[in-house]
Amino acid sequence: MSGVPRFRICADSGLPGAALEAWRRDGLLVIEGFVPPSDCDALCQSADQLVDAFDPSEVATVFSTHSHEHAASEYFETSGDKVRFFFEENVLDDRGLLTCPKALSINKMGHAMHDLVPAFQQFSYHPRLVTLAAFLGLDNALVLQSMLIFKQPGIGGEVTWHQDGTFLLTEPQSVTGFWFALEDADLDNGCLWVLPGEHHKGLRQRFRRIGGTLRLEDLGAVEPFDLRRKIPLEVPQGTLVVLHGRLPHYSEVNRSARSRHAYTLHTISASATYLADNWLQRGPAMPLRYLSSGEPV
Repeated sequence: MSGVPRFRICADSGLPGAALEAWRRDGLLVIEGFVPPSDCDALCQSADQLVDAFDPSEVATVFSTHSHEHAASEYFETSGDKVRFFFEENVLDDRGLLTCPKALSINKMGHAMHDLVPAFQQFSYHPRLVTLAAFLGLDNALVLQSMLIFKQPGIGGEVTWHQDGTFLLTEPQSVTGFWFALEDADLDNGCLWVLPGEHHKGLRQRFRRIGGTLRLEDLGAVEPFDLRRKIPLEVPQGTLVVLHGRLPHYSEVNRSARSRHAYTLHTISASATYLADNWLQRGPAMPLRYLSSGEPV
């Protein structure tokens, strides 16, 4: 068990005041039992159906958090208002053909399932999440993007230390991540690691569009992450981890024979400015929707 405090929703659908204190102090909040196992299983089943219908010959985009070479792909750059699939590394041969079954080759799916797929929409705009956002004081939250991370058995890729604000920045900072454990997550299958309190130290990098090209750039004299303080979050199915946009987090390669499916939502405040040079953009035909109502801006 980690040193991060854990909470459960009370009978009156609320959280104790200590949860709010933990959120402000640590930049993360761990809520066990937030989602019933049946809801987790239903979302996984919907994801399996989407993967089954996906034709991998249409695209061979590999998602890599090491190289960011995927950023050069129009398939990736235009996924803000679509449902797109991204492969694990080393699952394609020199001819672009899969070397293992399709269902075990997908790294992640993104980035607008919450608005395009009924099962994901029901999960993402659920009243329990609306109540939590109000408790945390999130101002007029808009749902910006969604991802399903498959973390495949044996090959599920590492996600390097990062801050969500690097990729989805607003002024002022308002991006908040909601990470749902759709399956048990532990050290063997690549659970999250976090650096509690490091969100107070500022943003280290930006991944943004510069001169028509997406680039990852350092933001100057900001002290590096203090990895001596890293804590693993081994959590059961149904746990929600809320992440401040500047909270560093990470996950290792899945070396086990079990998958570690997780669903992630990112919200921003409607009163903040979403920067035009962020990589993820949505077309005018699909405006962002309020978390509280599912209605467009």
